[in-house]
Amino acid sequence: MPAPFVHLHLHTEYSLVDGLVRVKPLVKAVAAAGMPACAVTDQSNLFALVKFYKAAIAAGIKPIIGADVWVHNEQDPNQPTRLVLLCQDRAGYLNLNELISRSYIDGQHRGVPVLQKDWLRGRSNGLIALSGGRAGDVGLALLSGNGSLAGQLLDDWLALFPDRYYLELQRTGREHEEDYLHAAVELAARRDVPVVATNDVHFLKPDDFEAHEARVCIHDGRTLDDPRRPRRHSEQQYLKTLAEMAELFADIPAALENSVEIAKRCNLE
Repeated sequence: MPAPFVHLHLHTEYSLVDGLVRVKPLVKAVAAAGMPACAVTDQSNLFALVKFYKAAIAAGIKPIIGADVWVHNEQDPNQPTRLVLLCQDRAGYLNLNELISRSYIDGQHRGVPVLQKDWLRGRSNGLIALSGGRAGDVGLALLSGNGSLAGQLLDDWLALFPDRYYLELQRTGREHEEDYLHAAVELAARRDVPVVATNDVHFLKPDDFEAHEARVCIHDGRTLDDPRRPRRHSEQQYLKTLAEMAELFADIPAALENSVEIAKRCNLE
């Protein structure tokens, strides 16, 4: 029997920049795979919320609502960091609405809606935060070898999200992912902070990777064969099965178990 797991970081086609997953096929695939719940965390928006919620409920799947957001990077404003926010309840949903709206109204940088960390003070209730993996601020600090900064940033997040902040781990074959993972697990053990596995899903099947890359190229104004174009994604970012995730994180079972615990904590109606 595969270890239990819930996908908590997933972009649909409503992530206009880099998502290819359609809501109804997603729900059908989740149900067929025997998954009890699934999150949709589109990039800086909640456009899929109603469609996903209705389809998931109709299929007997628990819908988890959230967003993948950009956060201002004090070290380099031109490189905002990632954070995944998941709604536990109505208060969290209202706070996430306000944060996303403010990022568009007051936080745009080079056309990208960016949150200021200060905005989260007083607006973090009802939200669970995933660190964004190697693209989060803690992840970037760890990869740069700056453990002191990583610890300071972690303290800030734990103050904003007491008992609701998780260091996010991914294994999708992208650059520096494993280096980050080992550093994050070590930090988590040292600071007694929970870890959680995600697959940063952008498409349903491995065969969809080329179509996904075409969508990214259209947004970036590049061509597929451009040797200079940034390759931010891998063909591993599909809706992996419970068995595939169990095999991938067999050495860190708590990361799988915590995905289920988070799903239990999220009960937005």
